[in-house]
Amino acid sequence: MDWLPVAILGAFIIFILIRILPPRGVKSISADELQETLKNPKGKQVIDVRDPNEYKAGHIQGARNIPLTQIGSASNGIPKDKETFLVCATGFRSAQATRILKKQGFTNLNNLAGGLKNWKGKLVKK
Repeated sequence: MDWLPVAILGAFIIFILIRILPPRGVKSISADELQETLKNPKGKQVIDVRDPNEYKAGHIQGARNIPLTQIGSASNGIPKDKETFLVCATGFRSAQATRILKKQGFTNLNNLAGGLKNWKGKLVKK
């Protein structure tokens, strides 16, 4: 019976890691890498999965707001042929969004590691 708490803790840690980490085949990129990549925005799209109020308080220039709660139903309106960068405040919701889009056939997905809290560039307020 001494192993039971250890097994439960181990299962809990694995569950949390699976929920936090982006799925296999999704690139996790730093804020600096994203900023450099967006200097040439052709063929790229940024999707901000935060709530509309968070988005209005400050977002990356050119980012499209599709809250995580709507990403599955809105995926038909997201071009699959563009490199897609998903962002949120901390990287947790955007990792969940990459999981949803990957299941719907998206292949060129990137998750902003650490989210916008690591973003050093200008944010648009709207």
